[in-house]
Amino acid sequence: MSVILVNRAPFLTLWAKVVALRLGRDEACALTLGRAVAGQTAAAKGKRLGILEARPADERQRIETRRSEMRATTVQFMGRTIPCLQTTDGLRALADAKPIDPHSVRTYLAAKFGEDLPLVEEKLTALAASVPPAELEARAMDLYMSIRPATAGGRAGWGQAGRLDLDAIDRLTARSS
Repeated sequence: MSVILVNRAPFLTLWAKVVALRLGRDEACALTLGRAVAGQTAAAKGKRLGILEARPADERQRIETRRSEMRATTVQFMGRTIPCLQTTDGLRALADAKPIDPHSVRTYLAAKFGEDLPLVEEKLTALAASVPPAELEARAMDLYMSIRPATAGGRAGWGQAGRLDLDAIDRLTARSS
């Protein structure tokens, strides 16, 4: 059995990037969408676990005002509403009211996966390719839930590296083909 230890946030970032590529986004946009999905997912879980607090209303309003001034739009992706901005370099997901830098996401993934990044990305790409795009759009988050790294439940698993079972990804890919 092939197992890699990695936190769920970088794994979700990479999976969302692969899904975005399969759905026709360019690499830079896909990286930023991946980071945004993982960020929103982590924030929601952190609030649910009582680890993170909701932002104050005035701060949320400032962010929304700035996004409006920037003429930001939204993209529905993996069950999330992702704020985005059309830049001179292409569509970029936003963190608060700032475009996410795709280079920083690449660096983050390289740091979290190390030498395992190409192998994991290859396996996730095969999984995404085994599912028709329209179906992938609808099932992407459910697929993530079925292959995400195994960690302890609740607060105990927060921020902990989990066991990513590459064989499970292969089995799911074979079933989907």
